[in-house]
Amino acid sequence: MPSVVSHSVVALLSAKIATGEERPQHFWLWAVVCSILPDADVVAFLFDIRYGEVFGHRGFSHSLSFALILAVLVVRFAFANMVRFSRSWWALVSFFFLITASHGILDAMTDGGLGVAFFAPFDSSRYFLPWRPIRVSPISIVPFFSERGLGVLRSEALWIWIPLFVSLILKILILKWSGRIKADSYKGV
Repeated sequence: MPSVVSHSVVALLSAKIATGEERPQHFWLWAVVCSILPDADVVAFLFDIRYGEVFGHRGFSHSLSFALILAVLVVRFAFANMVRFSRSWWALVSFFFLITASHGILDAMTDGGLGVAFFAPFDSSRYFLPWRPIRVSPISIVPFFSERGLGVLRSEALWIWIPLFVSLILKILILKWSGRIKADSYKGV
Protein backbone atom coordinates (compact mmCIF):
# COMPACT_ATOMS: atom_id res chain seq x y z
CA MET A 1 0.00 0.00 0.00
CA PRO A 2 1.13 3.55 -0.45
CA SER A 3 1.53 5.41 2.83
CA VAL A 4 -1.25 7.29 4.59
CA VAL A 5 0.67 10.44 3.62
CA SER A 6 0.27 9.73 -0.10
CA HIS A 7 -3.39 8.77 0.17
CA SER A 8 -3.98 12.11 1.92
CA VAL A 9 -1.95 14.00 -0.69
CA VAL A 10 -4.09 12.39 -3.42
CA ALA A 11 -7.27 13.48 -1.65
CA LEU A 12 -6.22 17.09 -1.09
CA LEU A 13 -4.59 17.71 -4.48
CA SER A 14 -7.38 15.93 -6.36
CA ALA A 15 -9.93 18.07 -4.54
CA LYS A 16 -7.98 21.19 -5.47
CA ILE A 17 -7.74 20.04 -9.10
CA ALA A 18 -11.44 19.12 -9.24
CA THR A 19 -12.64 22.46 -7.95
CA GLY A 20 -11.31 25.95 -7.54
CA GLU A 21 -14.30 26.87 -5.43
CA GLU A 22 -14.11 27.59 -1.75
CA ARG A 23 -15.16 24.49 0.18
CA PRO A 24 -16.09 24.15 3.85
CA GLN A 25 -13.43 22.68 6.13
CA HIS A 26 -15.36 19.47 6.60
CA PHE A 27 -15.14 18.84 2.83
CA TRP A 28 -11.35 18.66 3.11
CA LEU A 29 -11.53 16.54 6.23
CA TRP A 30 -13.89 14.04 4.57
CA ALA A 31 -11.71 13.92 1.47
CA VAL A 32 -8.77 12.79 3.60
CA VAL A 33 -10.91 10.38 5.66
CA CYS A 34 -12.29 8.75 2.50
CA SER A 35 -8.79 8.39 1.07
CA ILE A 36 -7.37 6.59 4.10
CA LEU A 37 -10.39 4.77 5.58
CA PRO A 38 -9.98 1.63 3.43
CA ASP A 39 -6.84 0.80 5.43
CA ALA A 40 -8.90 0.55 8.61
CA ASP A 41 -9.24 -3.06 7.48
CA VAL A 42 -5.91 -3.80 9.17
CA VAL A 43 -7.93 -4.28 12.38
CA ALA A 44 -9.02 -7.57 10.77
CA PHE A 45 -5.63 -8.97 11.80
CA LEU A 46 -6.69 -8.54 15.45
CA PHE A 47 -9.67 -10.81 14.80
CA ASP A 48 -7.63 -13.50 13.01
CA ILE A 49 -9.10 -12.58 9.64
CA ARG A 50 -6.43 -13.51 7.14
CA TYR A 51 -5.08 -11.02 4.60
CA GLY A 52 -6.53 -12.82 1.56
CA GLU A 53 -10.09 -13.14 2.90
CA VAL A 54 -12.88 -10.90 1.64
CA PHE A 55 -12.79 -8.81 4.84
CA GLY A 56 -9.01 -9.04 5.16
CA HIS A 57 -6.54 -6.35 4.15
CA ARG A 58 -7.18 -4.96 0.65
CA GLY A 59 -10.49 -6.82 0.60
CA PHE A 60 -14.00 -5.35 0.79
CA SER A 61 -12.90 -1.98 2.18
CA HIS A 62 -10.78 -1.48 -0.96
CA SER A 63 -13.62 -2.43 -3.33
CA LEU A 64 -15.64 -0.23 -5.63
CA SER A 65 -18.77 -1.26 -3.70
CA PHE A 66 -17.29 0.07 -0.47
CA ALA A 67 -16.25 3.30 -2.22
CA LEU A 68 -19.81 3.87 -3.41
CA ILE A 69 -21.39 3.06 -0.04
CA LEU A 70 -18.96 5.34 1.81
CA ALA A 71 -19.44 8.18 -0.68
CA VAL A 72 -23.23 8.05 -0.35
CA LEU A 73 -23.03 7.91 3.46
CA VAL A 74 -20.57 10.82 3.66
CA VAL A 75 -22.71 13.04 1.45
CA ARG A 76 -25.94 11.95 3.16
CA PHE A 77 -24.71 12.74 6.68
CA ALA A 78 -21.83 15.23 6.37
CA PHE A 79 -23.59 17.30 3.70
CA ALA A 80 -27.16 16.77 4.93
CA ASN A 81 -28.30 20.22 3.82
CA MET A 82 -27.67 19.35 0.16
CA VAL A 83 -30.74 18.50 -1.91
CA ARG A 84 -30.65 14.74 -2.39
CA PHE A 85 -30.13 13.55 -5.96
CA SER A 86 -29.50 17.08 -7.21
CA ARG A 87 -26.64 17.72 -9.60
CA SER A 88 -24.47 19.03 -6.74
CA TRP A 89 -25.33 15.98 -4.63
CA TRP A 90 -24.25 13.61 -7.43
CA ALA A 91 -21.10 15.65 -7.98
CA LEU A 92 -20.11 15.22 -4.32
CA VAL A 93 -21.00 11.51 -4.32
CA SER A 94 -18.87 11.08 -7.46
CA PHE A 95 -15.98 12.98 -5.92
CA PHE A 96 -15.96 11.00 -2.67
CA PHE A 97 -16.41 7.75 -4.60
CA LEU A 98 -13.36 8.52 -6.74
CA ILE A 99 -11.27 9.58 -3.75
CA THR A 100 -12.16 6.39 -1.88
CA ALA A 101 -11.62 4.22 -4.98
CA SER A 102 -8.24 5.90 -5.54
CA HIS A 103 -7.01 4.07 -2.46
CA GLY A 104 -7.48 0.65 -4.03
CA ILE A 105 -6.15 1.85 -7.38
CA LEU A 106 -2.94 3.12 -5.77
CA ASP A 107 -2.59 -0.11 -3.78
CA ALA A 108 -2.94 -2.07 -7.02
CA MET A 109 0.02 -0.07 -8.37
CA THR A 110 2.38 -1.24 -5.61
CA ASP A 111 5.05 -3.90 -5.89
CA GLY A 112 3.81 -5.99 -2.96
CA GLY A 113 0.88 -7.60 -1.22
CA LEU A 114 -1.81 -9.91 -2.56
CA GLY A 115 -3.65 -7.49 -4.82
CA VAL A 116 -6.94 -5.62 -4.38
CA ALA A 117 -10.45 -7.12 -4.28
CA PHE A 118 -12.00 -4.41 -6.47
CA PHE A 119 -15.24 -6.34 -6.97
CA ALA A 120 -15.84 -7.63 -3.44
CA PRO A 121 -18.21 -8.81 -2.10
CA PHE A 122 -19.39 -10.18 -5.46
CA ASP A 123 -15.97 -11.50 -6.47
CA SER A 124 -13.13 -11.93 -4.00
CA SER A 125 -10.42 -12.19 -6.70
CA ARG A 126 -7.43 -9.93 -6.08
CA TYR A 127 -5.99 -7.71 -8.80
CA PHE A 128 -2.91 -5.64 -9.50
CA LEU A 129 -2.62 -3.12 -12.30
CA PRO A 130 -0.21 -4.06 -15.08
CA TRP A 131 2.05 -1.13 -14.14
CA ARG A 132 3.30 -1.29 -10.54
CA PRO A 133 5.96 1.40 -9.96
CA ILE A 134 5.07 2.29 -6.34
CA ARG A 135 7.03 0.61 -3.56
CA VAL A 136 4.76 -1.05 -1.03
CA SER A 137 4.67 0.66 2.36
CA PRO A 138 5.10 -1.36 5.56
CA ILE A 139 1.83 -1.94 7.40
CA SER A 140 3.28 -1.17 10.84
CA ILE A 141 4.67 2.16 11.99
CA VAL A 142 8.20 1.22 13.14
CA PRO A 143 9.49 -0.04 9.75
CA PHE A 144 8.04 3.07 8.12
CA PHE A 145 10.59 5.19 9.99
CA SER A 146 13.55 3.43 8.42
CA GLU A 147 15.49 3.42 5.17
CA ARG A 148 12.70 1.31 3.68
CA GLY A 149 10.13 3.96 4.64
CA LEU A 150 12.23 6.69 3.03
CA GLY A 151 12.42 4.60 -0.14
CA VAL A 152 8.63 4.29 -0.13
CA LEU A 153 8.23 8.07 0.24
CA ARG A 154 10.71 8.70 -2.62
CA SER A 155 8.75 6.29 -4.82
CA GLU A 156 5.44 7.95 -3.89
CA ALA A 157 6.83 11.43 -4.50
CA LEU A 158 7.95 10.40 -7.96
CA TRP A 159 4.82 8.50 -9.04
CA ILE A 160 2.04 10.24 -7.06
CA TRP A 161 2.90 13.65 -5.64
CA ILE A 162 4.83 15.18 -8.54
CA PRO A 163 2.25 14.19 -11.20
CA LEU A 164 -0.56 15.63 -9.07
CA PHE A 165 1.32 18.89 -8.41
CA VAL A 166 2.08 19.20 -12.13
CA SER A 167 -1.60 18.55 -12.95
CA LEU A 168 -2.70 21.25 -10.51
CA ILE A 169 -0.20 23.76 -11.90
CA LEU A 170 -1.28 22.97 -15.47
CA LYS A 171 -4.94 23.44 -14.55
CA ILE A 172 -4.20 26.80 -12.95
CA LEU A 173 -2.15 27.94 -15.95
CA ILE A 174 -4.77 26.82 -18.47
CA LEU A 175 -7.57 28.55 -16.57
CA LYS A 176 -5.46 31.67 -16.14
CA TRP A 177 -4.48 31.79 -19.83
CA SER A 178 -8.09 31.23 -20.90
CA GLY A 179 -9.18 34.13 -18.68
CA ARG A 180 -11.46 31.90 -16.60
CA ILE A 181 -9.67 32.63 -13.31
CA LYS A 182 -7.75 35.45 -11.73
CA ALA A 183 -4.20 34.85 -10.61
CA ASP A 184 -5.19 34.67 -6.93
CA SER A 185 -8.13 32.27 -7.31
CA TYR A 186 -6.11 29.29 -6.12
CA LYS A 187 -5.09 30.67 -2.76
CA GLY A 188 -3.02 28.41 -0.58
CA VAL A 189 -1.55 26.30 -3.38
